[in-house]
Amino acid sequence: MMNSEFDRKMMECCFELAAEGAGRTAPNPLVGAVVVARGEIVGQGSHRAAGKPHAELVALHRAGPRAAGGTLYLNLEPCSHTGRTPPCAEAVIEAGVARVVAAMRDPNPLVKGRGFARLRRAGIEVEVGLLADRARRLNEIFIHNVLTDSPFVSLKLAQTLDGKIAEGPGLRTQISGRDSLRLAHGLRARHGAVLVGVPTVIADDPLLTVRGIRGAQQPVRVVLDPSLRIPSLCKLVASSDRYPTFILFDPERAGRPQLTALGGGNLELVELGSNSEGLFDLHKVGKLLYQRGITSVLVEGGRRVATACLREHLVQRLHLFISPRLLGEDGPLHGIGDIGAGRSGLALRDVEQRLSGEDFYLTARLD
Repeated sequence: MMNSEFDRKMMECCFELAAEGAGRTAPNPLVGAVVVARGEIVGQGSHRAAGKPHAELVALHRAGPRAAGGTLYLNLEPCSHTGRTPPCAEAVIEAGVARVVAAMRDPNPLVKGRGFARLRRAGIEVEVGLLADRARRLNEIFIHNVLTDSPFVSLKLAQTLDGKIAEGPGLRTQISGRDSLRLAHGLRARHGAVLVGVPTVIADDPLLTVRGIRGAQQPVRVVLDPSLRIPSLCKLVASSDRYPTFILFDPERAGRPQLTALGGGNLELVELGSNSEGLFDLHKVGKLLYQRGITSVLVEGGRRVATACLREHLVQRLHLFISPRLLGEDGPLHGIGDIGAGRSGLALRDVEQRLSGEDFYLTARLD
C-alpha cells in the first residue's frame, strides 16, 4: 500500500520522539510512537529508559479512548513478549487501534515479526517499511547488539586538513573548533562508554565526560593501560568518585606501587591479559565490556588504539572532524597508522557530510 505524505510526516515525528532517549535506553531500542484519530495527533510518546514504559504504551495512555479506530505510527515493531514491561502488541489490540504503520521489523529473536503477526490476527491493518533505512540508522546500535552479541564501536577522529592529530609525540594539540566540540559531547552522550589508550591520558589529561548537555547520561570511561602507567593525579582518577571509570590492566605487567597508588580510589581496575608486545586483544576488550552491560563504545584515541580498531575491523561507524589547518610534515602525527587495507583501502558506505562551524564533519559506516 502506498503511504501518504501525512504518513511520512507522522513517521518523522516518531523518529524525533525516539531520538529523545538516545544514550539512555540501552539495551533497549530507541522508539517513538504517535496515535492519530480523524487526522489529528491524539497521543504521542517515547521510550525514555530501560525499564520505563515503552513508547506505544505512553502514546496510547495519552490518547485514551480516542485511540479506538485510529492509526498508531511507530518506528519499530511492537514487542509481543513480557520483559520488564508487558507486551505492547496486546495493549495496541486492547486500545482498539484499527491501523498500525511501522518503519521496520524488530530483529530481536524474541519479537522478529511476532508482534505484527499478533496484530494481524486481531484484525488490525499493518503496514511495514515506511522510511525503513532511516529507522535502521536510528537504531543501528541496537540492531548490531542483537545480531552480533557485541558492542557497537564508533571511532572519532579529529585531524587537520593534512591528516595530523598533534604537533608532535606527547603534545596536546587543540584541533577541532567549538561547534565540533559540542558535537563530540553529543557523541559521548549517545554511547555507553568512551575508550582511550593510556598515552592519550598522559598527553592530554582528558576528563572524557559529557558537558553542555542537560540531563545527559555519563558514559563509562575506559582506559587501556596494560602496565598501569596512568598518573594517579590525573583528571580521570581524581573524578572517578563522580563518573564511572574502568582501567584495564595486565596484572603480569603492573607493579605493586601502581596498584597501591590507584587502589584507594573509586575507579574499577579490571584485569585482562596482554600479548608479548604488551597489547590487549581488542576483541576480548569488547567482549568484556559487553558482559558488563556496555552496548556501545566511542573510541577517542589515540593513534595506536584507533589504528588497531580499524585493522581488526572492529569499527562500525566513523566520525571524522577535519579542521581547516595545516601542520606540515616536520614531526606532526597522522591520525592512523597501517591498517592493513592494502592498495584498495578501507571502503566507507552511507557517507554523510556537513560543515561543523569552520570544520568539516563526515560520518560513515565501515562494516
